[in-house]
This record gives sequence, structure tokens and C-alpha cells, in this order.
Amino acid sequence: MRILLTAGPTHEPIDPVRYIGNRSSGRMGAALAQAAQRAGHGVTLILGPVTVAMPADIPRIDVETADQMLQAVLREFPQHDLLIMAAAVSDYRPKSVAAEKLGRHGGLVLELEATPDIVAAAGKLKRPDQRTVGFSLEAAGDLDRARRKLTQKNLDLIVYNPASTIGSEMIQATLLWPGGRSENVTSRPKAELADILIQRCIQLLAGGRR
Repeated sequence: MRILLTAGPTHEPIDPVRYIGNRSSGRMGAALAQAAQRAGHGVTLILGPVTVAMPADIPRIDVETADQMLQAVLREFPQHDLLIMAAAVSDYRPKSVAAEKLGRHGGLVLELEATPDIVAAAGKLKRPDQRTVGFSLEAAGDLDRARRKLTQKNLDLIVYNPASTIGSEMIQATLLWPGGRSENVTSRPKAELADILIQRCIQLLAGGRR
């Protein structure tokens, strides 16, 4: 497979020194890249500002914002068989960005707007021979929201995981497919989930998406 893999957070600037972001480290993305490499697949990484080491011998594209990641994904996806959207893209960004560092005046009100839905945009463009896989970081037990995302974003597989796993070395997940199939993965190191997920992606591209 030729796999396009996103990882890490995005940083949405408030001014030249401040930003809106999240605690994603990129650890799940690093584990997936290594698992894909061990299985003999080609990988391209699109990385937000990750805080963990990435495999040095895998091509990477570094971005900061959701818009930059969107443009990189839409540019690179046509040359790949599979997109795994493991990045924790910030859901919101400031509607306007200050040109200079804002001073401290006792309070600050920010007007926010939604960032682009990257995996949904890729899902609209994918060819019949391509697959898209997303992640759904939700409150514990909220599988219904993950199922809605699976349909709304035209995904072939979605990985539900509770919000407590962000930045952690461990992960508990449920894999969801169109048609209602699911697979529970008990708490384990992210490297072990990565091996499982790469195997499921192989099955997707072999025609076993249902």
C-alpha cells in the first residue's frame, strides 16, 4: 500500500506568539508509521507540531495549521491508496489573527470559527480504489457520534477512542465499519493497535470493507 498518514495537533494562531491547540503528541501516528514500515508499505507523513520522534527515513511534510494540513492532504492523496487521518486537528481557530503580540489587559475575548474537515474533504475526492480511515476522539462510551462521523465523512473505517487516551502511551479503541461491523480493542500500547489497524487497512484494500 501507499499510505498517506497525518499525525499530531494543529496550532491555530491568535497572534504571532499564541495559538489554539490541543495535547496531541503524535504518538499514535508514529506507531502507525512504524507498523506500516514493518509490513513493507510506503508511507508519507503529514505532521502538525508533534512532540514525539518520528521515523527518520519516512518522507514527511511539516505543517502548522488546519488549512496547511488540508492543502497537503488534497495535494498528496491522489498518489496514495489509503489516507489514515490520525492527526488531532483543532476544531476551531480565531476568526481573525492579530498582526502583533496582544498585550495583557486583564481579559481577552476571541471569536472562533470552525476549521476545515480534512478527512471529509478527502472522502469527497477519493477514487473507487482508494480508502479513508479516520479517528474519533470522544467522551467515554459515545460510539454513536463516531458512527455518525463514519457516514458523514464517507469513511471506510473509523477508530473510536476515549478522550483520556490523548497524549498517552496506551489506547483503548473500537473499530467501526459501514454496515454495522465493529471490533473492540482492549487497552494496550499504541504500537499494538497500530499493527492491528494496518492489518485491517490491508483487508480494506483487498475488498473486505464490509
